[in-house]
Amino acid sequence: MRTLITLIVLFLGAISLSYERDFSTPERSLMAMFPGAKVIVKNVIISKEQKRRIEKMARSRIDSRLISVYLVRKDGRVIAYGYVDVHRVRTHPESVLFVISPEGKIIAVEVLSFNEPLEYMADESWLALFKGKSLDKDPLRVNRDIPNMTGATLTARAITRASRRALAIWKVLFGGER
Repeated sequence: MRTLITLIVLFLGAISLSYERDFSTPERSLMAMFPGAKVIVKNVIISKEQKRRIEKMARSRIDSRLISVYLVRKDGRVIAYGYVDVHRVRTHPESVLFVISPEGKIIAVEVLSFNEPLEYMADESWLALFKGKSLDKDPLRVNRDIPNMTGATLTARAITRASRRALAIWKVLFGGER
């Protein structure tokens, strides 16, 4: 009987590990992208006017006036900005890290956690389509300049909206600061 219970516990443990949906932390991801750089978290409470400007630029609401931004510094200067957007895809949350250059262009997009079925998750090749995009030159709309993902339309829309929010936050908070 103990052997059977042990096997059941091991089996259930293996199943729960296979459904792990948290992939990395923003700090680990940023340090891997920028070896030798220092990552600093800056918590900012934006004004009501800044929130309004961000929402207008992004064409999307933000839930909180408290925003955490990751500053990636190397040799005394900021070389990248990170922002984690947490949003609902269908019924569960997803956390996505957006890495933005000092010029206001997306450098990388990485999914940090995903709680929907994994077949709805964006793959790296689709996320790479955001590289080089900015609010100034790209409308960032699904089925226009960002192709839809077959079978994962809600994910595509959620990440595209989040990319506009991340770029709008960068523009309002830093707007070209180096």
